[in-house]
Amino acid sequence: MNGLRYTLEELLQTMERYGITRGLLLSPPLQGTVALPNEEVVALCARSGGMLAPVVTVEPTAKDVKAAVNLANENKKEVKAFKIRLGYVKASAESPVFSGLYDYAESEGLPVLFHTGDTAFSTGDLSRSHPLTLDGLANKREGLTIIACHFGNPWFEDVAELIYKHPNVYTDISGLITGSKGYAEKYVEWLAKKISEAIYFAGGAEKVIFGTDYPVTKHSEALDLVRRLDVEEGDKDKILWSNAERVFRL
Repeated sequence: MNGLRYTLEELLQTMERYGITRGLLLSPPLQGTVALPNEEVVALCARSGGMLAPVVTVEPTAKDVKAAVNLANENKKEVKAFKIRLGYVKASAESPVFSGLYDYAESEGLPVLFHTGDTAFSTGDLSRSHPLTLDGLANKREGLTIIACHFGNPWFEDVAELIYKHPNVYTDISGLITGSKGYAEKYVEWLAKKISEAIYFAGGAEKVIFGTDYPVTKHSEALDLVRRLDVEEGDKDKILWSNAERVFRL
């Protein structure tokens, strides 16, 4: 979930309305917006009564990497993952600046989430956010849990291959529905078809995790997308809760 443009109380009420008992909270800086510092994200989660756990957003500088590692180390019981904004920052997944972060994440069993696929504005760098840029990192860092966010949209088949090939690579369905213009209904049908086909290719949904990127995508929209998937009910349960519970140790 994106930590922008709503109050903590509004978010918790929305989660309760849809029967969501646990979630991850982060606040990446995007164009034209002001992000909450990672320390404030941790503080908000502490006020959530156990419903939210923080994800630390990491920028590609030695100073920011060190600060992210220190914050996670100081809040070991709370922090559940890191996030790197591929396509929005001038660094790739294999940039040496992240080496210390990956070392720490591996040692503590913390996943690293990567923005993959389309970017929210035209100045984003698709050559860095393409999901296949994670293949080299997964080869070199077999002990690092890697999550390709947004299913690499529109490169669903490439993500299907990544989660099939690498035991340590997962994906999520967050941030896929961003508006209601044009062919909105047909687009959701297309998403459900692409995700279902990716699950067929991977042989199951063990590597697919629920997400909203709220308020980018509403909880109702993300839940409806799961309902539309042409997969077994057991696989929907894995997507909705058990995969996240296992991967993030919720």
